[in-house]
Amino acid sequence: MEFNTIKFKKPIYKIKAPLKEHLRNYSRISKLPISYYDLLRFDDMFPVLNSQNEETLWYSVVYREDERDEIYKGLVSVYEDLFSEGDRIPFLKVERIDYCSFGNSKPFRVKIINELNDNHDYFYIKQADASRIYGLELEEIFSPDRVNYLVDERTLVEEHVIGIPMDEFISQNKDVVIENRLRLAKEFIRFNERCSIRLLGDMRAYNFVVEITQDFDNVQYRLRAMDFDQQSYEGRLNIYKPQFFKDNIELVKLVQELMSVETTNQYSRMERVAMKKRLSTYRRRARSLLLRMKKEKISTPEKVKSLTKDLNQFHNTDAFSNLQTMAEVLNLHIEKSLGVQILNTKNAGI
Repeated sequence: MEFNTIKFKKPIYKIKAPLKEHLRNYSRISKLPISYYDLLRFDDMFPVLNSQNEETLWYSVVYREDERDEIYKGLVSVYEDLFSEGDRIPFLKVERIDYCSFGNSKPFRVKIINELNDNHDYFYIKQADASRIYGLELEEIFSPDRVNYLVDERTLVEEHVIGIPMDEFISQNKDVVIENRLRLAKEFIRFNERCSIRLLGDMRAYNFVVEITQDFDNVQYRLRAMDFDQQSYEGRLNIYKPQFFKDNIELVKLVQELMSVETTNQYSRMERVAMKKRLSTYRRRARSLLLRMKKEKISTPEKVKSLTKDLNQFHNTDAFSNLQTMAEVLNLHIEKSLGVQILNTKNAGI
């Protein structure tokens, strides 16, 4: 098996007027009291350690005393905007702010605690990137999970995706026979299919999580993406298939061990049916998103041309040959994969 590699960092694409209009129509725009760039004014940082006392990619940041109260108050207000549409939630305070310089969005992770009962929660503040926002919207449309986020100019606020990062889960369970292995294998097949159809790239093990639920008679698993920077950007189809990343080889081996090709294909078909049903609920939203996506540049002409070649071969057609934008490529790929129509020549408006 040839594994995927991504050599160059993706640029951040500005959010332009067409996408802003879509976000406003679907209540994703908010006037926030603090921005991503306000948080960059930290005075010092120190490494965040994991449970094995090892350094992670995160650093806890410290602010000057004359700025700290204003920043913390702003972050509590952001949390209230995200989870209660601005209604005040009593007894909240900021426990910690962490910063990660790894990756495209260079996020801040904010830990909020309720002083009344010590319950805590996380949310993230990131640089707003059009690619990521298109990815979040497509997650809302095509995945079984809902996403919660807000945008204010160049700032993106996201709810924490609950689960164990898959790379940590694999490391923790090395040489261990986990419960309900068949369910995990099935989830990986469906996750792989979903990413491939909606062109969500770079799903290496540290970019998605496993959510574990104790059912009445067994353990159940749900795989969820938590990084959307590589939405419809790369020029090779295999980049959009998690099965071709070296980090996910243990999951691939699990599928190969437990399932036949016929069973694998059956679960892939089930996911396509599920995606088609979700699209029927969100068809207007999907049309709005793709029409606006057509007006923006979120990749390069070279990558678009390369991906059209892969998709022509994959679908055994030449219908992708004259497409010029990633939105056109994505739309046709979804339509051919799910047997539906989203956009057509009669779609002059929304």
